Amino acid sequence: MDAISAALIGKALDGLNMRQNFLAQNIANANSPDYVPMGVTFEAELLEASLRGMDSVESVEPDVVAIPMVEGQDAGMRLDMQLAESSKTALRYSALIEVMARQMSITRSAITGGQG
Repeated sequence: MDAISAALIGKALDGLNMRQNFLAQNIANANSPDYVPMGVTFEAELLEASLRGMDSVESVEPDVVAIPMVEGQDAGMRLDMQLAESSKTALRYSALIEVMARQMSITRSAITGGQG
């Protein structure tokens, strides 16, 4: 795996981990009065950074933002949407871990010449 791909995956995993932490907080506080749900964004910035090179990728930091309430929605957040986002985040995280595991397996096989 080339260095920029590894850096991109690492940054994506960091961002997804941070997002999952905030989603857990949002879900735990779903019935708390005046709780402001928070989200994490990083994908667009990471994509742009990938086009500029390694230094740009390494400088990307996830942004924590308040999740805007939908107009006409009752006070509080949509718990179903938070749960769906949590599932989507977990799937993305798992997929990236699988990519890394496969790459490590290929590298290990190349080093050992396919032996064990």
